[in-house]
Amino acid sequence: MSAPVEDLLRRHAPQVLGALVRRYGHFDAAEDAVQEALLAAAGQWPAQGVPDNPRGWLIRVASRRLTDELRSEEARRRREESAAALTPRDDFRMPPPGEARHPSEDDTLTLLFLCCHPVLTQPSRIALTLRAVGGLTTAEIARAFLVPEATMAQRISRAKKSLKDAGARFRRPEPAELPGRFTAVLHVLYLIFNEGYTATSGACLRRADLAAEAIRLARAVHALTPGSGEAAGLLSLMLLTDARRDARSGPGGALVPLDEQDRGRWDRGQIEEGVALVSRALTTAALGPYQVQAAIAAVHDEAERAEDTDWRQILGLYDLLERLAPSPVVSLNRAVAVAMADGPRAGLDLLAKLADDPRLAEHHRLDAVRAHLLELAGEPGAARAAYGRAAERTLSVPEQRYLQLRAARLH
Repeated sequence: MSAPVEDLLRRHAPQVLGALVRRYGHFDAAEDAVQEALLAAAGQWPAQGVPDNPRGWLIRVASRRLTDELRSEEARRRREESAAALTPRDDFRMPPPGEARHPSEDDTLTLLFLCCHPVLTQPSRIALTLRAVGGLTTAEIARAFLVPEATMAQRISRAKKSLKDAGARFRRPEPAELPGRFTAVLHVLYLIFNEGYTATSGACLRRADLAAEAIRLARAVHALTPGSGEAAGLLSLMLLTDARRDARSGPGGALVPLDEQDRGRWDRGQIEEGVALVSRALTTAALGPYQVQAAIAAVHDEAERAEDTDWRQILGLYDLLERLAPSPVVSLNRAVAVAMADGPRAGLDLLAKLADDPRLAEHHRLDAVRAHLLELAGEPGAARAAYGRAAERTLSVPEQRYLQLRAARLH
């Protein structure tokens, strides 16, 4: 299947699913029908051409598949048995979806809210979002998170059952629920991007499909909520970070740290877009953590050379971020900024305090940062030991090799 057709199918998939769920109210059956329609399109469109109204074509085919399923006796019994537990079927009704009547783009956000329902665990939210909104197959999601396909299928199935048992409906949350649910949506997209940009385990440094999918979905959310500074901030953060992807690895996939990257390989178009997004958000919307993180990324990306980086400005932004959204990772990153602005000893003093935090004590990043600062402070022996500990603790093969090479260089 060609890339344009694949992109088209992924873009329309949540709209088609939203139309069917809104009309029929059966998430499981609707998703199965949409997947069948997508498979049919993948088989027909490359040879026969893309129809004039691709979304209408998918809705029509998926509706036909779902109608056939719902006409079966078994499906009818399931529908009758669940009627009392679910809201009245009228709540799901709308004029029949077809080529002349399209669901609004708003359905994408409604579907994201459903996939990020509070009843679901974080891993389930991520998996269901990638499956239902991102259009990734169960096998693709399983490969991305290094689990067997059967395990991921069970996770997705349990998530759908949890939604059904909770009586979750295809609708926007109540006004009082919106802030928390919207925060959950952004956080899930943030986690998907992070796993794609820097894989936490496995042989690959990054998983390009996950990073690209997170950016695509963040664009959709930003387009649907143009007044949200945090939606703009998240999209900006993703673009500014992803702009460095080609320079992050060298021959054989070896990791290249930020201060050693060839900045000529950074994507200047993405940087310009990201800077414009965060600059506008910072002046027109309430301040939030994603905007501050994007501002930090912008300071890094706008420096022509590593030595030109304005670490004082970055430190000020981390001070702000620590007040807005305190976390061990933020404190760890702030310690790096302190070291670069005030010297490695000042950073090491902060790391000594973080070592008592159980959320960081066994994490490889704490030892990796400590090793780097010890190296800058002129303590090669201690730095070598810290690099070794970090290499033992990481599950990422490229990171492990990088840390081992740093340690070996200090012999």
